[in-house]
Amino acid sequence: MDVEKVLKRLVRVGTVTDIDNAKRKARVKFQDCNMTSGWLYVLDTHPHIPAYDPAQQKTELQDGHQHDLTIKPWMPLVNDTVLTLYLPVFNGDGFVLGGIG
Repeated sequence: MDVEKVLKRLVRVGTVTDIDNAKRKARVKFQDCNMTSGWLYVLDTHPHIPAYDPAQQKTELQDGHQHDLTIKPWMPLVNDTVLTLYLPVFNGDGFVLGGIG
């Protein structure tokens, strides 16, 4: 098998069909071959909070305000388009690398 064919099977774009938030896994449908994957691990993406100046957090009615903030790692949603990567071995595990678009 030539390198191009191998790479086409390793790196793929597909649409998320199911997610398991607790296990951080997703199933993905690949349109080019009308196949749905098994459960793929979703890579852990560390949340990022940009720096901000609390003094700038004001409204016309108040000197300042505060909101609760919940930070969660990214997980794809059903129907999201994602990029996947498979290990180059027979029946190798696959991973969701991230979203597209």
